[in-house]
Amino acid sequence: MDRRTFFSMTVAAATAGSVRAAARLPIKKAVYESMLPSKLSYPDRFKMARDAGFEQVECATEPDQRKAEEIKKAAEAAGLRIHSVMNQAHWDYPLSSADPAVVAKSIAGMEASLRNAHFWGADTVLLVPAVVNAKTGYKDAWVRSQRQIRKLIPMAANLKVVIALEEVWNKFLVSPLEFARYVDEFESPWVKAYFDVGNILFYGYPQDWIRTLGKRIVKLHLKDFRFRDGRTEWLNLRDGDVDWRAVHAALDEIGFSGTATCELAGGDAAYLKDVSHRVDLILAGA
Repeated sequence: MDRRTFFSMTVAAATAGSVRAAARLPIKKAVYESMLPSKLSYPDRFKMARDAGFEQVECATEPDQRKAEEIKKAAEAAGLRIHSVMNQAHWDYPLSSADPAVVAKSIAGMEASLRNAHFWGADTVLLVPAVVNAKTGYKDAWVRSQRQIRKLIPMAANLKVVIALEEVWNKFLVSPLEFARYVDEFESPWVKAYFDVGNILFYGYPQDWIRTLGKRIVKLHLKDFRFRDGRTEWLNLRDGDVDWRAVHAALDEIGFSGTATCELAGGDAAYLKDVSHRVDLILAGA
């Protein structure tokens, strides 16, 4: 092999490597509504998100129908799809509670969230399924929460909205194998996983959970932080301990093509544009 041939092959290989590294995952970029300046009107908030490069938005449960209509109109005007509803009742009123009155409030909150999702055209409702604490053991949390979620499946199926279960710092579903089993036991296409990339650093490695959960994952949350001296420091995307290239590779491997929602601190237009750019880098595997 002469020098010219060797040089040509080296350049071609380097170019091919660059192309592979720049391949963008087919994932929609979304922002959680709380990241948008609350002092602004909904039309101005959503326009700011769209101008920053976000394609979709995740909204919190809104029981006030008049306000729900305002949110819908503002999102449509901005060309920003509401893709998911973040249920608001599951922390104060967990489905795993032994108190029927608490569970009833939790169910009511989920029903309101499902109705919001249908009205807004969203296809998922995020649900934290259970909370393990001094009063609620792990087995009880598993059994009680599954019993209640099964009661919600007919409504979800009728409205064509997926109940998307998220892992959080609630001492429940602390391994990817458990999470997968928990979802599978419903035997329903209307119950899937809402995977939070940042939350899982507390329990393991995001890329491992992604590969284990696979097609069960319907949506993603993006956040980043780091542990230092026993403290948790929340940071902007790509500034923390998440190995984003490994996450990119795992998402590519399972063929994920849904929506990834940023769930970070709020900020102004410049901040949102920076976050949007960081998501672009993550999706490109940079």
